[in-house]
Formats: sequence, structure tokens, C-alpha cells
Amino acid sequence: MAKRDREKSLQTKRKEKEEKRAQRKGEKDDRTSIQAGEDPDLEGLQWGPQPPLY
Repeated sequence: MAKRDREKSLQTKRKEKEEKRAQRKGEKDDRTSIQAGEDPDLEGLQWGPQPPLY
């Protein structure tokens, strides 16, 4: 009985892991499409010395 419970828990863990992998893969595809343009964090920055903040 203990072996059956252990195997069942292993199967559920494997299934959850596969679902997480599929989700991360989908998120990765979304990120690559955003990176095709200019990086929004670097938008508007100039090369060289920056003006003082204060």
C-alpha cells in the first residue's frame, strides 16, 4: 500500500513539473516577441554622459 501511494505521488509530481515546463515555455515565447523591438528600460537613454539627476 505504501509503495502504491509513493508511486502515485511521484506521478502527480511529474505531471505538475511537465505543466510548469509547458507554462514557462509559453512565457518564454512571449518574451522573445517583445525583445524584437527596443528595450523599454533603455528607451530614451543617450550615449555618453547623462545629465545630473538632481
